[in-house]
Amino acid sequence: MRIVIADDAALIREGLAALLRQAGMEVPATVNDARELLDAVSAHRPDAVVVDIRMPPTYTTEGLAAADRIRREFPGIAVLVLSMHIETEYALAIVNSGEGGVGYLLKERILKIDQVIAALREVAGGGAVIDSALVEELMARRRTGGRIDRLTVREQEVIALMAQGLTNRAIADNLHLSIKTVEAYVTSILERLQIDAADGVHRRVRAVLMYLRSNGSGEGGNGPG
Repeated sequence: MRIVIADDAALIREGLAALLRQAGMEVPATVNDARELLDAVSAHRPDAVVVDIRMPPTYTTEGLAAADRIRREFPGIAVLVLSMHIETEYALAIVNSGEGGVGYLLKERILKIDQVIAALREVAGGGAVIDSALVEELMARRRTGGRIDRLTVREQEVIALMAQGLTNRAIADNLHLSIKTVEAYVTSILERLQIDAADGVHRRVRAVLMYLRSNGSGEGGNGPG
């Protein structure tokens, strides 16, 4: 997997690059700001980019804007956004930007490189990964109504772990269930949410996105209502 990293903090940027290279990934470029990121993506066409939300010159949402542009102009390139703090509005903007291939992690996860690598593999495969801290916050403020309320308590626990990018085996270990039981829950979730097995549609990603949107800005992702 080929990864381009954008972060104005050299220690984070180069440290993450070194860890990813040790894990067997290729890092053709590390850059300081959003403009350099767009140039590097155009030049190297990586499988995924890792980008900080806040970068020069204003340190507001340059990274987020660059991620959105990459999603529009290079739809085959996955985007993993890093943030120092939980920023729900920005995370949901990322979730609402498409049908997978996106992720949002807190920077502290860099210390657990296996989590970053797993997230990169998931988003590069078209999945969606959201930091567990954000999932917990969204669950705490979950709206009532809509298809998500059709899920049982256990099914909501399963889909919350799905949203964190966990595999069925990892979910089984986390909830002390068998893999077959988890597979049955996943099948039930897809049926209850009425997610059709249409060609070209990643059903698991659709379920996760529906779950996240219902917890934050409505099932349709159209903002508060």
